[in-house]
Amino acid sequence: MRLLHTSDWHLGRSFHRVGLLDAQAAFLDHLVATVREREVDAVLVAGDVYDRAVPPLPAVELFDAALHRLAEAGVPTVMISGNHDSARRLGVGAGLIDRAGIHLRTDPAGVGTPVVLADAHGDVALYGLPYLEPALVRDRFGVQKAGHEAVLTAAMDRVRADLAARPDGTRSVVLAHAFVAGGQASDSERDITVGGVAAVPAGVFDGVDYVALGHLHGSQTLTPRVRYSGSPLAYSFSEADHRKTMWLIELGADGTVDTAERVDCPVPRPLARIRGRLDDLLADPGLARHEESWVEATLTDPVRPAEPMARLAARFPHTLNLVFDPERAHDDPDVSYATRLRDRSDRQIAEDFVAHVRGGAGPDGAERAVLHGAFDDVRVDTAEREREVGR
Repeated sequence: MRLLHTSDWHLGRSFHRVGLLDAQAAFLDHLVATVREREVDAVLVAGDVYDRAVPPLPAVELFDAALHRLAEAGVPTVMISGNHDSARRLGVGAGLIDRAGIHLRTDPAGVGTPVVLADAHGDVALYGLPYLEPALVRDRFGVQKAGHEAVLTAAMDRVRADLAARPDGTRSVVLAHAFVAGGQASDSERDITVGGVAAVPAGVFDGVDYVALGHLHGSQTLTPRVRYSGSPLAYSFSEADHRKTMWLIELGADGTVDTAERVDCPVPRPLARIRGRLDDLLADPGLARHEESWVEATLTDPVRPAEPMARLAARFPHTLNLVFDPERAHDDPDVSYATRLRDRSDRQIAEDFVAHVRGGAGPDGAERAVLHGAFDDVRVDTAEREREVGR
């Protein structure tokens, strides 16, 4: 069976205030064309269809058109909600849409009920695990600890129980939206850390033939059977080196992944990160290749130059982001606050602040638990408010 695995469309999202709706429409054109040209048997969309719980109307219209085109192509599509989606809003009409071959899986209660497709070698059971916010689904799954590993394990236990009751030789595919250990994050994924832990081990998904992951925006292979498709477009400059693709998976008669091919997505405009003193950037002939790119420029001038954005735009007209990182000695007390915080999580920043105000003594275990709990409460409160808005 030939599967096309994609995720993280984030319909309605912009890139540094540049609208991406046309680029997203071009990607969906490419998706439908690939489905037809490569004779795909099923499309897998592993969450974050929209960028926010209440997407703008043009994004909804784009999504609606894509569903109609996939249905007209006669190719089954299995789609789950991600942490950016409103599960209830995305799942509206799922029962009716299901009859058209578009299978929306947004309700955690349905994780053990697969979409069953068949080919010449027998059945393939496709299980959709929507994003599972631990604090909101813990009671439903009967787990004691509100963590990602606990709730995903409980969900996979239901998958494995259903699969065990099916005829021998039934192949299995799971769609999930999660941060799996070994994956490389970028700046554009929303933090889903719970209790200081974001990642779950890949072993949680043992027992199935292919795992189509969403959430991380870079295409990645964790094991031959566990993969991230990544987002079809770049949504932050941290993705400048990403090759944006979908996975075309050939699932063999015995459930092995016979082939896994990366299918390139259209690139609306390349990204470039350039760094140096302003005059050097404007004069460097080696940067000519970036003159039509979306550019993030980091200026290292010791003194901030006059009108830097206007001067950069004269050579790089698509400059979207400007960062100042003046050249200073590492121990210079005037090293910028942004530089000191670079690559540090919110929890680490909070712990550093405690150490700063106490003269170097960081939080102990109990205090660290209180800090982590406060961050978790904020995230859960945000998720609950988005869920209410999505109703």
